[in-house]
Amino acid sequence: MGDYMARRTRVVRMSVEQPLWHALTAYRILTMVYAVLLFVYARDTYEHPWVAVGYLAVLAVWTLVTLPSVANAVSCTRRFLAADLTIAVVGILITGLADAQAQHVDGPTLPSIWAAGPVLAFAIKGGWRWACVASSFVAVADLVERGDPGRDTLHNVLLVWVASIAIGYVVEVARASERTLARALEIEATTRERERLARDIHDSVLQVLAMVQRRGTALGGEAEELGRMAGEQEVALRTLVSSGLVPTARASQDAAYEATVRSLDLDCPLGRGKRAGVEPCDLRSLLAPFTNSRVTFAEPGAPVLLAPAAAMELTAAVSAALDNVRKHAGADANAWILVEDWPDEVIVTVRDDGPGIPEGRLAQAEGEGRLGVALSIRGRLRELGGKAEVISVPGQGTEVELRVPRPKALRGKAAER
Repeated sequence: MGDYMARRTRVVRMSVEQPLWHALTAYRILTMVYAVLLFVYARDTYEHPWVAVGYLAVLAVWTLVTLPSVANAVSCTRRFLAADLTIAVVGILITGLADAQAQHVDGPTLPSIWAAGPVLAFAIKGGWRWACVASSFVAVADLVERGDPGRDTLHNVLLVWVASIAIGYVVEVARASERTLARALEIEATTRERERLARDIHDSVLQVLAMVQRRGTALGGEAEELGRMAGEQEVALRTLVSSGLVPTARASQDAAYEATVRSLDLDCPLGRGKRAGVEPCDLRSLLAPFTNSRVTFAEPGAPVLLAPAAAMELTAAVSAALDNVRKHAGADANAWILVEDWPDEVIVTVRDDGPGIPEGRLAQAEGEGRLGVALSIRGRLRELGGKAEVISVPGQGTEVELRVPRPKALRGKAAER
């Protein structure tokens, strides 16, 4: 059970920049091959081809050897970035040694478009400011190599400069968005755990304190003083729960869940064996113990299968609804539990013949810290992706309808029945 709850509250941290590193790796390989092919195609035009061969050999080896360095932000160190940029700049500057005509013709440099790779690495690693510095070095090297740059050279320099800065800025925005999203998910997970703990407190501690208060007042004497103190603690604890200041206690919550299932000893594999929490539960076996002279249980003829955790949460919500019947409708009130098994959802209806709930009473109770319906019922159903509807007419009883969606893996089994 603990593993299931941990999976539900785990905040998934995804890296928005990792795909960029993969793309940069592919870009470096492809542009290295492109630079080699350009030389092979125009090798006869070079006055000193051995210069180009030597540089391209170094470029190819460097590109292949340093592939792990551009796998992620951690491995892409500042030392590597400086060396990578140096190789690009040197390749641009020695183009004139290999081909003297390159200074007078707007042809490609020795590294060609591979030179944009180090600039992109700077952009992904450090953002737009680093990209601005790296692209400026490449731009200066291009202008120096050309001597009298033409329109194409100026166009290429400006394109690399603007594109790298834009990519760097996008990376910074993506990182900020990722941090904001991660923080929001952490807050949501913390809030959900607090709500679950608040439900447990409401279903156990608060009810015990209320019972001690009532019994102490009825007995009188020293017991009355004990009841008064229990009442004060109940009010304080309700205030604490309703204000959202309850700390997280995951271990105790998981233990409580497992203890509940084992104590019921029902046909549910939760907490048992290697496939604990995997095999579906028959909801009927969990709801059947609620049947007594005042509670009637109507069930389908076939098993109502749900995931163990979902079945337990739904059972706890039904228990909370029946507790409200006993508290507010009186000990003589009758209740009915109806289970409807549909292919895509399970509907459990709890109805009583009590006096009903006055209009606005639920909102008032929630404001007073009495969170039976808000947390023990609606909160549980919201955690399961379902919903709870409370329909009450004064003098005509109350009906609580609990709807829980069935996972796709179980829909086929329900349809077969």
